Amino acid sequence: MYSGGADFEKAGAMQVEKTKLDGVLLLTPKRFGDARGFFSESWSQRAMAQAGLDFPWVQDNHSLSSQVGTVRGLHFQAPPHAQDKLVRCGRGALFDVAVDIRRGSPTYGAWVGHELSFENGRQMLVPAGFLHGFVTLQPDTEIIYKCSDYYAPECDGAVRFDSLGIDWNMGGLEPVLSQKDAEAPAFADFDSPFVWEDAA
Repeated sequence: MYSGGADFEKAGAMQVEKTKLDGVLLLTPKRFGDARGFFSESWSQRAMAQAGLDFPWVQDNHSLSSQVGTVRGLHFQAPPHAQDKLVRCGRGALFDVAVDIRRGSPTYGAWVGHELSFENGRQMLVPAGFLHGFVTLQPDTEIIYKCSDYYAPECDGAVRFDSLGIDWNMGGLEPVLSQKDAEAPAFADFDSPFVWEDAA
């Protein structure tokens, strides 16, 4: 039985890594294991605050993709209901992608991708102003993510996943897409609702 106390304080530690896109971060909570398995704080407001991160998470989303090669994205939610997202993999493995769509940003249109899996415990922080999407690398993969604003269908949008030259690491598999994602506009035809703060 987990006893809390001093071990609970230690469990709040979290590794924070920058990516090549400013604002997109990799967060890896520490795991404490024994013969039974492990314990980990997947999110801690205190740990986030200590890392200088303060997001008002209001909603948790959880989805299952049964087939390898399932692509979900690239999605965004426009202002005034733009969403920051903290993404992790609850089971299986996925390749998670963020794309800068802040007009005027020096990295506008650039993307970054990292593998998130149950095994590595990594999470990706995708701020508002970035497209987000992923492809599943194992069957029955679960994605769990926090959002800083509620779902607002009138602000929901998407960009075609294969219109940015992203290497999705699919190994020749045919993507499994929803109708919405298959019919999403190409990036070249996309008019972003986001503006880079330094350019405003």
